[in-house]
Amino acid sequence: MPIDARPADPAEIRRLRSLHPEMRERDFARIHRISEAELIAAFVGHGATRLNPDVETLLAGAGTLGEVMVLTRNQSAVHEKIGPFDKTHYGPQASMALGDLVDLRIFPQHWASGFSVEKTGTDGAVRRSLQFFDRAGDAVFKIHLRESSNLEAYRALVARLTATEQADTVAVVPYEESEALRPDAASPAALKAEWDQLTDTHQFVPMLRRLNLTRHQAVSMIDSQYAWPLGLDAVTSAFQQAAESALPIMVFIGNRGCIQIHAGPISRVETMGPWLNVMDETFHMHLRLDEITELWAVRKPTKDGHVTSIEAFGADRKLIVQLFGERQEGVDERSGWRALVENLPHLSRSTAA
Repeated sequence: MPIDARPADPAEIRRLRSLHPEMRERDFARIHRISEAELIAAFVGHGATRLNPDVETLLAGAGTLGEVMVLTRNQSAVHEKIGPFDKTHYGPQASMALGDLVDLRIFPQHWASGFSVEKTGTDGAVRRSLQFFDRAGDAVFKIHLRESSNLEAYRALVARLTATEQADTVAVVPYEESEALRPDAASPAALKAEWDQLTDTHQFVPMLRRLNLTRHQAVSMIDSQYAWPLGLDAVTSAFQQAAESALPIMVFIGNRGCIQIHAGPISRVETMGPWLNVMDETFHMHLRLDEITELWAVRKPTKDGHVTSIEAFGADRKLIVQLFGERQEGVDERSGWRALVENLPHLSRSTAA
């Protein structure tokens, strides 16, 4: 079978996987034109167990696991945090984990399938994880156990989440999304009027829904009082400057089903090929610089003064990563962060386009 052909059934997926055991799951799935969920499903009964994608049960038991590594990614960025789950809150539309280390915003309606996975590495160690996917078969969230994790609690949580039907296939349905401006989308004047009235950053997404705009459309439509394009090198400069000055920042990376957040200083920033990496003790980030096609500085008014972010978009005009200065509710943002962003090289809008 040609390497870019789509495998016909789970047995064929397992056979092909045995030929490339060291290849990353995401890379294997891409090369063979299947989703990552289909790849993992093929191993049900062979190291994987089908789970119900039950966010409420997961959050109720996650705190018993102890120290874990949580991973959220999109096409161009990976966000990893090491630590325990702390305070959690379940809601059918939006759920949260609010720990100093594990900080998540979860959207359960996009969780379509889940698996527990046990794999034995070349060193003989068993690696255990909980993995959840959206309806297109893309990963939304993963929990990887560490050496100090509570294995008994993990097994109990898997038992509570285990699905009755242990099918080794999963149906995937691609999302149909368009970046075309909708016929009933708001005008620039209407957007400006609403943007002026923001008093909290959490009002931004509801505003986009009311105005029938995507984030990219809003940022590129609003005037330079609130958003301006940056040179693509500015994202590397921002991470490096934050590390050099020990400036606490917030790094948001997410997908349809989960947003994962780092808050605090960073120290070890490295580039390797197209990747920009943060390799700190409890925070790892891997960002594909070559897949960022637009970079914007964005201001949002709040009752405590405006909040400034750096927002990176890909060729599909989807958000890859957001950076903020770390701040507390009720306090104006850090002057050091504001100065950092405002001093990054600007582009004209015509150049950005």
